[in-house]
Amino acid sequence: MKLSSESKIVVIGVVAGLIGGSVAAGGVTYFSQDDQSSVTTSKTTAVKVKNNNVKGTSSATKAFKKVSGAVVSVINLQKQQSLQSGIYGSTTDSSSSSDSSDLQTASEGSGVIYKKDNDTAYIVTNNHVVADSNAIQVLLSDGTKLTAKLVGTDEQTDLAVLKVSSSKINEVADFADSAKTEAGQSVLAIGSPLGSDYATSVTEGIISATKRQVDATDESGNSLGKATVLQTDAAINPGNSGGPLVNLAGQVVGINSMKLASSEDGTSVEGMGFAIPSNTVVSIINELEKNGKIERPALG
Repeated sequence: MKLSSESKIVVIGVVAGLIGGSVAAGGVTYFSQDDQSSVTTSKTTAVKVKNNNVKGTSSATKAFKKVSGAVVSVINLQKQQSLQSGIYGSTTDSSSSSDSSDLQTASEGSGVIYKKDNDTAYIVTNNHVVADSNAIQVLLSDGTKLTAKLVGTDEQTDLAVLKVSSSKINEVADFADSAKTEAGQSVLAIGSPLGSDYATSVTEGIISATKRQVDATDESGNSLGKATVLQTDAAINPGNSGGPLVNLAGQVVGINSMKLASSEDGTSVEGMGFAIPSNTVVSIINELEKNGKIERPALG
């Protein structure tokens, strides 16, 4: 039964009065029997931490531990005057002397180390994470910051390959066959949502669809046609771009690239993130390593 505010006050008052009366009556009885004054104190039991009843390590935890050391934050540095004027220069190789004091962080994203070859380690990320950069830095999971060189980019698939010195690299990630990925499979999204302050954050979800068609656009909003991507409900936020979507075996099944926050009519939506399938990623990064760009046949 729902009570008004006044009713609640009255009820509380009556209950308190009854309790008070009971205590007083009991006190009178107690003192009349013992014929002496005394103070009774109650003993309290301290709250203690008990043993954790979760036994063993979950599959998600094992998968995260297997690949998290290969996940990095990617920092896009641009000249201060370019940021202030809104005119961005072209993407450059960060091996140039572009580490002057006029460089500022323009944006941050994520990436994953996928290969270690002698003195060089290779990282895949999104093209839009490193677009218009004058220099690029990579923050490893242990906090080590490295200068990265741009190997190549592909605007159409929104992928880019970086390379860094491998002297500090201990872990690399493996790619799984994304063609074998099925809707309903559990996955983890690992990256740096909102930047490196939240580096190596992990969220869990499932594969919602395996061959979703979405419109792809470049940095200027020009259409690049349709892209076939994995859809997931794992939380993906700004800064997760370029980070891996991982199965419970700790293998990369996709590279997180975008999310849908609202429909065309303005309806807000949740849990609609998209990742570039690993099979597409492997094909592109192999060619970027070899040629620094993707060459596609064209008619006309």
